[in-house]
Amino acid sequence: MAELGRAASRIDTSKPHPARMYDYYLGGKDHYEVDQQAAENVIEINPGIKICAGTNRRFMHRATRYLAATGVRQFLDIGTGIPTEPNLHQVAQSVAPDARVVYADNDPIVLTHAQALLRSAPQGRTAYIHADVREPEKILSAQELRETLDMSQPVALSLNALLHFVPDEFNAYELVERLVSELAAGSFLVISHVTSDFAPDIWSKVVDIYHRGGIPAQTRSRAEVARFFTNLELVEPGVEVPHRWRPDAETDESVTDAEVSLYVAVARKP
Repeated sequence: MAELGRAASRIDTSKPHPARMYDYYLGGKDHYEVDQQAAENVIEINPGIKICAGTNRRFMHRATRYLAATGVRQFLDIGTGIPTEPNLHQVAQSVAPDARVVYADNDPIVLTHAQALLRSAPQGRTAYIHADVREPEKILSAQELRETLDMSQPVALSLNALLHFVPDEFNAYELVERLVSELAAGSFLVISHVTSDFAPDIWSKVVDIYHRGGIPAQTRSRAEVARFFTNLELVEPGVEVPHRWRPDAETDESVTDAEVSLYVAVARKP
C-alpha cells in the first residue's frame, strides 16, 4: 500500500481526532497529548464515556457474530478507527473463516495501522480504503472494494460510532441512503449512534468539547436514529440501547442507559 509510507507525515497532532480519542477511552496507546487532553475534558464532564465506548465495542462483536452466523460473508466497515483486537474481520472470521472485509477510514493514523487490518484468515480476505464516509463515491468505486467484495451478493454495511460525527449539514441521511443503494437485496445495515435522550445536559457539553477541538458532532434521538433505517427491515429488538440488543455472556447489563447513551440497530435490505 503506497500510502502507508506517507501517512505519518499527514497526521495532524495539533488538534484532537475522534478515532484517537476513542482509542484513549478504550485504554489504547495510539493517541497524542492533544487527544488525551480533549478526552480527559470529556471524561471530567461524562465519566461514563469509557463505559459508552466499551459497550459500543461489545455491540460490534455481537452484531458481527450474529450476521456471520446468519450467513453473511461480506462486510464493509466505514469509520473503522484504530485497530483494537479483536477487529471486525477477526470476529467475523471466527464464525466464518471465508468472510471478506473491507475497512475504510479517513484518519492517517489508521492508515499506518492498516497492515493489522489486513491479517486475514487464509480462507478469507481483508482490504483497506483510505477515505471519508462523506465521499461515498470514492469508497464505492475503490479498486480495493471491487476486488474484495462481490457487490451483487449481500454485504453487511457497518457504521459503528460514526454518524454522530456527520451532522445534518453533511447530509448524513443521504450519505447512508447512497451507500445502501449499492447493496444487494439481503444485505444489512449496522449502526451505533450517540444520543442525548438520557442525559441531555451532559451531552450538550460533550458535543461542545468536540466542536472546540474542530470535530463536527451531533447527537440524535431514537426517532432520528431510526430514520437511517427507512425502507429496511429491522432485526429484533429494533432500535435499542446496546446492552439490551441481543445480550450475551460478555454483555454488562448493569450499566445504565445514561452511561451508555447509545442507540444501535441492525436491519436487512429487502
